[in-house]
Parts: sequence; structure tokens; C-alpha cells
Amino acid sequence: MTTTTTETKTIITENDPSYIPRGPTNATITFYAPPTDNSAPFNYVHEPPQGLPQRNFGEDKQSVPLTDIRNQETLYNLDKDSFQALQNIPTKTTYTTFNSDEEVIEKYYPEVESLLLESVPGSHKIILFDHTIRRGNPSSPRQPVTRAHVDQTARAAADRVRLHVTDTKEAETLLQGRYRIINVWKPLSATDEPIQSSPLAFASAESVNGTDLVPVQHRYPDRNGETMAVSYNKGQKWMYWSGMTGDERLLLKCSDSKGLEDGSVAQWVPHTAFWDERTPVGARIRESIEVRALVFG
Repeated sequence: MTTTTTETKTIITENDPSYIPRGPTNATITFYAPPTDNSAPFNYVHEPPQGLPQRNFGEDKQSVPLTDIRNQETLYNLDKDSFQALQNIPTKTTYTTFNSDEEVIEKYYPEVESLLLESVPGSHKIILFDHTIRRGNPSSPRQPVTRAHVDQTARAAADRVRLHVTDTKEAETLLQGRYRIINVWKPLSATDEPIQSSPLAFASAESVNGTDLVPVQHRYPDRNGETMAVSYNKGQKWMYWSGMTGDERLLLKCSDSKGLEDGSVAQWVPHTAFWDERTPVGARIRESIEVRALVFG
């Protein structure tokens, strides 16, 4: 173990396996590089058809500075930054709940719905349409995503409303009002200890130009959606929330119908997992759940 001694205290460094990386840092983030043949970018969610690549676009790896929002959580909100940090969130679910998709839907979904209704001003109807559990274990089917992206385009968000609101008349009525897609991100831990590895980075929407975002066809077996890749821009302000715990939630806004024309509110937040070089040997693997919601009002 390496230590640094000051006049007042001894600071344990990242060689201690219990160390939680905190404070400003630099990290390598994977951005979008366009297809070499200038074709429209695509990505297959599952196994691609024979002869086609998983995706047809490349990578642009850049080292960027990251600001730690720990102890500055209240400076950011969904309308301005497209993300919001919530603390001291009560829960009745346990770690084992997240071993079963059925239990997640039965026990955790109601908590997420209540949280959104309480935390998102004006919201009056919530539809939770999917969730993903990610574990940094090599054997896990869903790993942390290490590529800067946005989950939805405006067109894909409208398509989601039509997909999940089965009454056509009700769907078209809801599309006339404000609707958002919000990703509710929560760390998972059997011991409720803070995240040590593969934290989530996100860029304040205030610092992201529309030209930084590139629509990508997101190909499912039965339909096509649309996400956005992120081109590097040195003006982007990337952040992370160090040592998130089980009673904290990060709201990530992936689309917002309000302000599409006049830019009156932020629309989306680029995000990605990243490798922090300060992560200690023997650190706990990152485990998390993200629940995606249509939020009306």
C-alpha cells in the first residue's frame, strides 16, 4: 500500500483495495468515428446477419477531463443539464431482487414510478418500458457500455410512445403534450458499498452541440430504433458522480419533446462508462440497473 503523509493526516492511495476514486481526473472516452465509406451508421442490438458487422462505424478515443459532482449535486437539473442527481432515496428492494427480471418488475418498478412522479415537475403518467442490469463480470451478458452515446433520437422517442401506448387515439393525444424518456440509473451492491470501478460519465447538455450527435440506426430482430453516437468536441464538459451508493439515483434524460424547436430546455445527455486509472487492484466489479421510462407531462 502506498501512502502520502501530510502535516495533518495520512491519505490512503488507490493501492488500497478499499479506495474509492474521487475528485477531478482525466479518462479516455470512446467517441464516434464515421464509416469509412460514408454510409449511414448502424448498430445491431443482437447477432448481425451473416456477412454484416455488429456496427459499421469506428472509434475515436480521446482523453478528457472529468469533474466530480460529489457535494455539488444540487447544481444540476434535467431542464438545464439533462441529468439530475438524487440522494437519500428509500427502497424496500434487496440485492437479491435484481437476480430476477420478474421481481424487478414487481418490486422495483413501482419505486421508480413513484420516484419519477415525485421528482419530475409536471409529470402525470409514467410508462416503464424496459430495464438492463449490467455487471462488470466477464461472464455477464450485459457489460457496462464504454462508448459515448444517447439512448434515443426525437423520432425514436415518438415511436416509443406509439409502441407502448396501445390505444392509438390516446397515443396521439399524449404526443401533443410534453413527453420525455428518462433513464433511472442505480448502483447495485450486496454490501451496499460505494461504486469503485467502471463509473458512469455524462456530459452536461449545456456543453453539447447538436452537431456533436449523430443518429445511428439501432437494429432489433423485429424493428429498427434510433440512438445517437457522440462526436468529440473539446468544449464538452464531462462529469461523473464518485462512489455512488444504493440510496442514490442518477436521472439521465434521453429525449424531451419540449424545446425541440426553440431549445428552451435541454434535450439529451451523452453518457458512457469509463475506466478510471485510479481504480485499485481488487476493486469490486461495477453492478447497476437502468430503468427506462416514458414520462408524460
